[in-house]
Amino acid sequence: MKVDAHIEYGTLLDVPALAEAAERAGFDGLWFPETAHEPFLGAALACEHTERLLVGTNVAIAFTRSPTLLAHLAWDLAALSAGRFVLGLGTQVKGHIVRRYGMPWDAPAPRLRDAIGAIRAVWHAWRTGEPLRHSGRWYQLSLMTPFFTPPRHEHAIPIVTAGVNPVMCRVAGEAADGFQVHPLHTPGYLRDVVLPAIHQGQTRSGRGSVPIRVNASVFVVTDGPDGSGAAEAKRAIAFYASTPSYRGVLAHHGWEDVGARLSTLAARGEWAKMAGEVTGEMLSTIAVVAPLEEAGAAIRARYGGLADRVGPYRAFSPADGTWWRTLIRGVAG
Repeated sequence: MKVDAHIEYGTLLDVPALAEAAERAGFDGLWFPETAHEPFLGAALACEHTERLLVGTNVAIAFTRSPTLLAHLAWDLAALSAGRFVLGLGTQVKGHIVRRYGMPWDAPAPRLRDAIGAIRAVWHAWRTGEPLRHSGRWYQLSLMTPFFTPPRHEHAIPIVTAGVNPVMCRVAGEAADGFQVHPLHTPGYLRDVVLPAIHQGQTRSGRGSVPIRVNASVFVVTDGPDGSGAAEAKRAIAFYASTPSYRGVLAHHGWEDVGARLSTLAARGEWAKMAGEVTGEMLSTIAVVAPLEEAGAAIRARYGGLADRVGPYRAFSPADGTWWRTLIRGVAG
């Protein structure tokens, strides 16, 4: 099982040192989110300043960029990293796409599937010199000339998609190379809902023999159920659980009433009260709660057979080097 780091930073000047420190700490990969920064510039610096780490976006928002732009970004980063780059794509929710990005919203699952097909059509045209041909519901591509064609390379560029609900999990099985598990999940939900939906997508598209790698973002609490780590995890869980799109995870465990109360508090802007709605049962089911010396083994036991890669839901900091190295050793066994 691989262990990855989640990278957050103040400015791009911070990224080279963070990436180099993460590689020294023993991580297998680095993921850049699209939160306070767009993810590709940070990923480029990490590709340049590391030698063995997988580097990816977790996730880049697909619907705010054209497929051809995404193809260019991933193509160049694959070349820069000698094949270590992974293009992670997500859809976000309607409110953010429309109100934060000012972009149109439409059926996310089929549109993401169409975008993946369009990206791969661009790559195929660059690799083979054949005419660009993609005709989908949202994207129609038919123009690619030598002037706009980058230097050829043969590096594979995996595409991984993210989601929570079964329909988005099926998209990964139908069209992607991997799936990014949202941090608001449980092993039961992963086993009973996510993985079967991915397999359904594979069967539906005739890709049953294609391996779909599963990457899980994991809440890890090592200072006990009443410590600051638990409080921080509860705040994050409450934030995600207040979003109706993620209600399926709660319903799977009979926690719908908690989700309804969290949505009400969020609508009122009463953010400080939300963490109090997350019960001890919810915390221990969603998060790995164990002393640091035991946390790695607990992650390995919980996600063995369910995930290929895990990444603690905690921004990497070299100042916490002992914490990270202990966890990585524990997962490795």
